[in-house]
Amino acid sequence: MEKSIIVSLFGLEELRKSTKELIKNLQNQGHTIHIYTTSFRSKFRIRTTLKYYGIIVNRIINQTETIHASKYPPVFNFDIHNDDLKGIGIEGDKLNFKTIIC
Repeated sequence: MEKSIIVSLFGLEELRKSTKELIKNLQNQGHTIHIYTTSFRSKFRIRTTLKYYGIIVNRIINQTETIHASKYPPVFNFDIHNDDLKGIGIEGDKLNFKTIIC
């Protein structure tokens, strides 16, 4: 996917394939969506990027709020964690939290 001028100009990130559709479908089913990242990107930057793509989320957790070196969704009362890293799935198995890895 080629970056649009707006994305490049404002330093916005491109979303992973099908992210917008997945979030919209989950919201239409009544799910609450939170973004959980261990990056130091500001919440404002993340929210601005998502808004550009027409996505509104309920909560954003970034590295400034994370108390673990890696992700641990139960501390934020998240029911399930979707990620693209197989290691998060392994951690979920070890630490007893639900994951979807894709």
